[in-house]
Amino acid sequence: MVRAVAFSLALSFGIAPFQCAHKPDPNMRREDTAGDALWALAENFGARHNEQAQRETLAYLVEKYPSSRYTAAAKEELARLGGAPTSTSSSASDASAR
Repeated sequence: MVRAVAFSLALSFGIAPFQCAHKPDPNMRREDTAGDALWALAENFGARHNEQAQRETLAYLVEKYPSSRYTAAAKEELARLGGAPTSTSSSASDASAR
């Protein structure tokens, strides 16, 4: 009886890595990346007709996350909206200087 339990325990530990070892599917992730969140935020601003906030969010996405899957679309949207606003980092430094 003890041998059977010990054998079962050893067997379960032996196959556990085979059960759990896999790379996570990016399509099944639970959280968005920063680029995903910024893109969604920019779309939300656009839906609410707040073009200044939309441009600033898209410019920030392009500047800070150039490898995001939304960077190319963000650049196209910025061109459609009339280009990027003044640099978001200079706006932040101007606000902190006040």
